[in-house]
Amino acid sequence: MRVTVDFDMCASTGGCVHQAPTVFEIRDDGMLHILQEEPGEELRAQVTAAEELCPTGAISIAD
Repeated sequence: MRVTVDFDMCASTGGCVHQAPTVFEIRDDGMLHILQEEPGEELRAQVTAAEELCPTGAISIAD
């Protein structure tokens, strides 16, 4: 699984960080950062929840 974020669409609301804190992080600059671009299958449910809850649709998952 590969996670991508369209940073032009991202509003850095932090919902993804709450769903998958080992994959996403909002740093002191207020911007979202991807910690793991290719997380393991054990994180699929968390990453999928983050994708579904993203208010701007900025997160994408590819297999």
